[in-house]
Amino acid sequence: MNRIPESELIINNRGAIYHIDLRPEELADTVITVGDPDRVAVVAKYFDKIEVQRQHREFVSATGYIGAKRITVISSGIGPDNIDIVLNELDALKNINFENRTIKQTHSPLTIIRLGTSGALQEHIAVDSLVAGTHGLGLDNLLHFYKLQMNDEEQQLLQNFVAHTQLTGNVQPYISSAGTGVLKHFVEGFHNGITVTCPGFYGPQGRILRLGISNPSLVDNLTSFRFGNHFISNFEMETSAIYGLGRLLGHQCLSVNVIVANRVRKEFSKDGAAAVENLVKTCLGIIEKI
Repeated sequence: MNRIPESELIINNRGAIYHIDLRPEELADTVITVGDPDRVAVVAKYFDKIEVQRQHREFVSATGYIGAKRITVISSGIGPDNIDIVLNELDALKNINFENRTIKQTHSPLTIIRLGTSGALQEHIAVDSLVAGTHGLGLDNLLHFYKLQMNDEEQQLLQNFVAHTQLTGNVQPYISSAGTGVLKHFVEGFHNGITVTCPGFYGPQGRILRLGISNPSLVDNLTSFRFGNHFISNFEMETSAIYGLGRLLGHQCLSVNVIVANRVRKEFSKDGAAAVENLVKTCLGIIEKI
């Protein structure tokens, strides 16, 4: 078995993986990721018991219980680059032996659920409603550094998307599906659609302040895209990276977002904190029973 060198897997002096600062025994099998470090406390306040709390840079975490369900909530910060760190390090905690630095022979899957905020791309998806993404379609480049294999439906969907949007600026989209084992629990009371992931908040999401952008019709093209029963429901900055890495690493992943902006109606939530609170309470009620 090949030993992973110290430069590739960095373990600190308390035996925790470098960025997220958790030891293997401190991670639950069910993980909630949130972008905002302050949102960890919004989730963890519903725990009946907290075992571990850690913070390193933007990576804040708490592991505890709701009833008999052990859950870890961890902040990722913003963007696919941070997801690359969080997903790889969560997987390492479960599937790499930290004592001898070798990959374990038995794979241990995680259930990873993102609770985030997002912008709707369909007029009928109201501000403050909840969306569970069936797919993550990436306009970033993260998964091009890995060997992501798309199935036939995903390849057809992506081909039609590229033809429809005609994106410029060397954008090479990719797509990966949600974990069906977890998505099935988030249908009733949720909108389901494709979540597009952008590598930025302004130009990459079609916002114009003082700079011109290379794809000024981006929002309109995303809104009008259809492939069979599929349409693009929303966009944000993490989902495709979670779905793509989660698939490659053998984990069940889902991204659930509360809509704080509707880009078609030009509306924004009047109480974003209350919207996030509803997202957390609703999803924890489901996660506890999975």
